Amino acid sequence: MNLFRHSRRSLPSTPIGGRNDGRGWGRAMLLAASLLFLPVAHAAEAVSVGEDPAIEQRMVKLSEELRCLVCQNESLAGSHAELAEDLRREIRVQMKAGKNDKEVIEYLTTRYGDFVLYRPPFKPLTYLLWLGPLLFLGIGGSVWYVTLKKRRDQKDSPVDEKQLTAAAQLLDEKQ
Repeated sequence: MNLFRHSRRSLPSTPIGGRNDGRGWGRAMLLAASLLFLPVAHAAEAVSVGEDPAIEQRMVKLSEELRCLVCQNESLAGSHAELAEDLRREIRVQMKAGKNDKEVIEYLTTRYGDFVLYRPPFKPLTYLLWLGPLLFLGIGGSVWYVTLKKRRDQKDSPVDEKQLTAAAQLLDEKQ
């Protein structure tokens, strides 16, 4: 008996598709091959680095301080959104035009508002943003202090006979 001899008849006769018309195995192999190459089909083309490495370095540094308007919790440098790519391209154009970082930030904030900045300026419109955590901490501390004071006052008050008899009656009714 030869253990290495296999016949074609030992394979299942019904392919994955459930039909036995001879095309099922070919379709299954085509499906498996297409699933293998699926990640390659969705791979995006690498973004080319700008012509000037100094401008590219400035753009990366500046875009790390700016917020992606689509992602909102990601920096402009780390975002892969199309709007982020457009903004990075616009920053490059502004820098090639000879504008410094401050002028580029002013351009973006006039166009998109202070929301584009990770650290918005301290001005009347953003007072609540900057002072809000301190305000909530103060309110929370005051509530905590008042609650502890009320508890302390309740513990110090003695229990009178009326309260004791009412409690005894409640206990007797429950039993």
